[in-house]
Amino acid sequence: MSRARITIDRDFTIGEVPRRLFGSFVEHMGRCVYTGIFEPGHPEADEHGTRRDVLELVRELGPTVVRYPGGNFVSGYNWEDGVGPVEDRPRRIDGAWHTIETNAFGLHEFVRWAREADVEIMEAVNLGTRGVDAARELVEYANHPGGTRLSDLRRQHGSAEPFDIKLWCLGNELDGPWQIGHKTAAEYGRLAQEAAKAMRYVDPTIELVAVGSSNRQMPTFGSWEHTVLTHAYDEVDYISLHAYYQEDDGDAASFLAEAVDMDAFIEGVVSTVDAVKAAGKHTKDVQLSFDEWNVWYQRGLDTEDQPHNVQKTWREHPRLIEDTYNVTDAVVVGTFLNSLLRHGDRVRIANQAQLVNIIAPIRSEEGGPAWRQSIFWPFARMSALAKGRILRTAVDSDRYPTRKFGDADLVDVSATWDEESGRVALFLANRGLEESAEVTVELRGLTAGRVTRAEVLTVPEGGDRRTANTEQAQDAVGLAPLEGVGTQDGVLHATLPPLAWAVIELEVSRG
Repeated sequence: MSRARITIDRDFTIGEVPRRLFGSFVEHMGRCVYTGIFEPGHPEADEHGTRRDVLELVRELGPTVVRYPGGNFVSGYNWEDGVGPVEDRPRRIDGAWHTIETNAFGLHEFVRWAREADVEIMEAVNLGTRGVDAARELVEYANHPGGTRLSDLRRQHGSAEPFDIKLWCLGNELDGPWQIGHKTAAEYGRLAQEAAKAMRYVDPTIELVAVGSSNRQMPTFGSWEHTVLTHAYDEVDYISLHAYYQEDDGDAASFLAEAVDMDAFIEGVVSTVDAVKAAGKHTKDVQLSFDEWNVWYQRGLDTEDQPHNVQKTWREHPRLIEDTYNVTDAVVVGTFLNSLLRHGDRVRIANQAQLVNIIAPIRSEEGGPAWRQSIFWPFARMSALAKGRILRTAVDSDRYPTRKFGDADLVDVSATWDEESGRVALFLANRGLEESAEVTVELRGLTAGRVTRAEVLTVPEGGDRRTANTEQAQDAVGLAPLEGVGTQDGVLHATLPPLAWAVIELEVSRG
């Protein structure tokens, strides 16, 4: 049995839990929108075409903010195509995903859905094929109260009140050669600077996210952020990060430690941002928006310059990257959430990509059921329970060897303390494939009381680490009670089974 000793102290905190950390992403790609959140004619559809079964799962998952409408899609998208009477909207080619976009679902439909789902909207503008003018006009259409051409057009389209969208992405992955309208860092930095200024002339209350690196392996990583922010630092509030991970060649040990890479990615971007701040003598902080992250099995994709499964025929909402997630994936996703939470003083927004069907925690079938994937559970529990302040964790864990990262901690953890409710929440992962982990948590400045929740996701009886939820076995992987958790003399004791993600919540008082 491996061991881990964790110490937390009431007075050593990172900051308040940013509620936008638990975000998701809806892109016009594959079946995320069509037959995902929106399917007129489905037995569960309401009068607007919203799938109520999917909506209920979204509410249970608990995302706080949802990025829309892309993604690569947005870099070739004309926002005007998605407003007005549906019967008058054009059918368009979407070059990003080689599909036909019907535009039956657009901005008004998404705003209505977001309100039903109780999520904040994070809207992206097209800085690939379009630019400053289209961006400022979209802000006017969405947020201006009335009395102008575009705000009155919104009213004619059925929305008398402004949408009041506060979060805006200044394009998507424009550092990537696969992106429609790919740009150099200098080209994009100037464009983002001018688009941001024009958008704020329309609505000075909005918050803006500049495009950062599409992943840490990009040849321009670091220099891209530095150049973009040298131009646009004063005009933006956040810079983005994107990262996807997968298990390579059966190397489960390295895969389970991929949060080490996420930690390094975040810390590298923070260093670059702060270097630009110092060099430019800026006074404000630019924060981080990790607005695409997940496990994504990219084996079988095309060349590096065209890394998306391009279809041979033009179709509406084809199946694209509908990964089925297993126990191992769920544990890894739990460690990614831990990494984001541990960096919550600088990562203020994060969006798991995507919400339904496309590498998603929720799956659905056209005309059929919807169900939770294994990765649903860590996200849902952390979104619900990570409240108050993020506690610093001092971890003394046994370690294990990995091919990619050297020795890594067997036990990964994050923790929060909600003084209002008087509860500490611990989110733990045992990366060990064979051994259980005996965990002790010493609380300083807090007196431990009753354990109110102890749940674990691990290999189910009769299964293995690749067991997953499917349409035929929708509940094969889920949360079960974690037995034997208790406190003694101010120390919490728990034993995590091999390959497990767990949440423990306990009542505490100042002491």
